[in-house]
Amino acid sequence: MEDQKINTLWTHLHWLSVLAQQGSYTAAAARLGVSKAAMSQRIAELERAAKVTLVQRTTRSLRLTEAGQKLVDDTRASFEQIEQSFAQVRDLAEQPSGLLRVTAPVAFARQQLVPLLTDFLKNYPDVRIELDMSDRLSALATEGYDLAIRHTTRPPDTHVAWSLCGTESLLVATRAYLRKQGEPQSPADLQAHNCLHYPRSQDTPAWTFELRQPSGGDERITVPVMGHFAANNSEALREAALAGAGIALLPDFSAQAALRQGKLVRVLPDWKPVGAFAETIYAIRPYAPHVPRAVAALVAHLREGLALGF
Repeated sequence: MEDQKINTLWTHLHWLSVLAQQGSYTAAAARLGVSKAAMSQRIAELERAAKVTLVQRTTRSLRLTEAGQKLVDDTRASFEQIEQSFAQVRDLAEQPSGLLRVTAPVAFARQQLVPLLTDFLKNYPDVRIELDMSDRLSALATEGYDLAIRHTTRPPDTHVAWSLCGTESLLVATRAYLRKQGEPQSPADLQAHNCLHYPRSQDTPAWTFELRQPSGGDERITVPVMGHFAANNSEALREAALAGAGIALLPDFSAQAALRQGKLVRVLPDWKPVGAFAETIYAIRPYAPHVPRAVAALVAHLREGLALGF
């Protein structure tokens, strides 16, 4: 009878592990797709069966007791193995299927990623995609994302990373702005211009450039810049540049369409901006021995699509 009772608690133990991972009843319930009341009820049932308090709650915080943490620690590997085994079995199907939760930066997602994702869904009708557009760095395992698209210099060592494409930073403005304010001939001339920049810290913004020399020994210069407008989104900076507000430093995926249309032109094309944005876009996921077929198919699709350029 007691064994049968324990067998009815496997789901409860899993929900406790999700609660520990998410850190709140609201977040855990959302992750599991259940109500907060159901979440609370399952934990209470588990505590009654265990005859010990597992979760200590206050109005502002939640933490596991020593007993609760032991349960989570002792069962975590088993639940991870179950999840991996199920994923492997599901992948025996001919076509990739299931829900993929993807997170990506706002500007890149809107301009480049969404068209590729909709194309992917046409080819794989049994896959569903939930896209979170956010510039914040998400904890992938904690928040339950299957894949993150990141514009980064170095992916975390604890994750699997696929290089999707290279990217570069471009200095751009409208012809009208340059006619009115004059075209810079060297990076030092930017100090006399309204520079639309990405705020990195409370310090005075500065841009760094390299000039490739035929004989080697590239020249590097860093110049402080000033401007009336800063934004942590490259689309916003591009729109300000298109309005003639100044010279903007943008990743190429935000600038190329306007450059092709002649709405923006390159500024200081011989000088390469360095350090402003990373030079590679990656697909990243937490390390696991098995990569779901749907994830592998999506990464291959993004690589192929982004290889065509922006």
